Formats: sequence, structure tokens, C-alpha cells
Amino acid sequence: MNKKIAFFDSGIGGLTVLHKAMQQLPQEQFLYYADTLHVPYGTKSADEVRGHIFECAEAIVRENVKAIVIACNTATSLAVKDLRAMYDIPVIGMEPAVKPAVEMNRESGKRVLVFATALTLSQNKYNELVSRVDDHHSVDSIPLPELVEWCEQLDFDPEKSAAYFRRKLADLDLNAYGTVVLGCTHYPFYTQILRTVLPDHVQIIDGSTGTVNRLKHLLGLTEQTGMRPREQVTFLSSSGRLEDQENMRRALEYLDTNYM
Repeated sequence: MNKKIAFFDSGIGGLTVLHKAMQQLPQEQFLYYADTLHVPYGTKSADEVRGHIFECAEAIVRENVKAIVIACNTATSLAVKDLRAMYDIPVIGMEPAVKPAVEMNRESGKRVLVFATALTLSQNKYNELVSRVDDHHSVDSIPLPELVEWCEQLDFDPEKSAAYFRRKLADLDLNAYGTVVLGCTHYPFYTQILRTVLPDHVQIIDGSTGTVNRLKHLLGLTEQTGMRPREQVTFLSSSGRLEDQENMRRALEYLDTNYM
């Protein structure tokens, strides 16, 4: 039997990365594991979150998967090095797409705005990334903790979300920015709503494309053709609640029409 590729996140945010993988690898089988007992991660201490991640990783590995994608920027920054040392299968992490964003705006001189969780933004891994690529000091960052909570509740109300973005961005000159980086995997659920708030010239990117490309490289996979089977994904959660699995299915369906 073909082994599954596992995707892990604190909740449903990592489905945005899984969705990208499903588009490019329709012949693969996937397992999606959400730590619904402990979501959100972004407001907890680093040590607490690391403990939750290691427990979930053990549960995932027992499913005999062939790779694990840590589809969470916060979890990657806290634990990916340890997980790679613990297991003999590929462990693929994520980081906010700051480097491509800076490169995209190098000629125009426009600034880059990163949305991420407070915990991601506080980590050395993120600050080292920015220091390494931001040679013109053009990167700004804002935490958006409410989006994770709304996303977990499948609350994608366009009016409420747009008003929230406008409040968070009220003090910024948006014409100075060329790219917004969605540095939390929950945030792309709100991409279409965010587009209605930003000026037309501002591009929105996230780290899912680079992560899926890395996954394909490590497993020796090329982009596949064919229809996506309905039962391509097995859903599991730390809570074991059936309603959590149903929420994951509903969220994945939402992405089919609201996230490219």
C-alpha cells in the first residue's frame, strides 16, 4: 500500500498547504493531523508548544507515513530541527516567504509587510531570516491573532474580516508596499477578503508553493496529472472528535472556491 504524506498543524491552517499539494500531486494519499486540543499555538509559550508538537509527531509517525510536512510557521520555527533529528523520514518545514517578497520588490523599492503570529515574529528563526534577506530594511511585520481563532471557527465573514484588516492597517501607507506575506498558514483562508482592502498593485504571497516544491524534491516526485480522488485525505486530530474531522473537510472544500 502506498504510504501517505502527512501534514501537521495546530488546527486547520495547514490545509492551505495541503490544498496546494493536492493540486500538484493528485495521485498521492495524504494524512492531515491537527492539534485541536491545543490550538492556537501563537499565543502560548515556546516550551509548551514544543511539547505539544512532539506528542503529535509521535502519533503521526505511528501511522507509517513517508514524510511529514510541518504546515505551520510557528511549529517549524520551534521544532523542525529536533524533529529531523528524531525521525528518519523527510520532515519539511515552512518559513514566511520573506525572501521572495524582498526580491519581488527590489527594483520598485516598495516595502514588504509580513502578517504572522506573535510567537513566530518573536523567534530568532524569523528575525535571522529577515536580517539575512532584508538588506534595505524594507520589511515590516504585524501579528493578526484574531484570524487564527476565527479560522478555527470557520468564520470567514467578509464584512467583519475586511473591517478587521482595515483597523490593523489604518496607520500604514499601503501605497508604500508592494507585497504582503501571509506568514501563518491560517491567513490564506482570508486572501480574497484581503484583496478587497489592499491597493490593486499589492501582491499577496505565502509559503505554500515553496514548501510543496521542497516536498516534491525530497521525495523525488514530479507534478502529476489526473483527477483528485474524493478520499485522498485521512483526517486525524489530537482530540479525536468527529466534529473536528468534519470541520477539516468543510474547510478544505471552502479552499476549493476561495484560495488558489
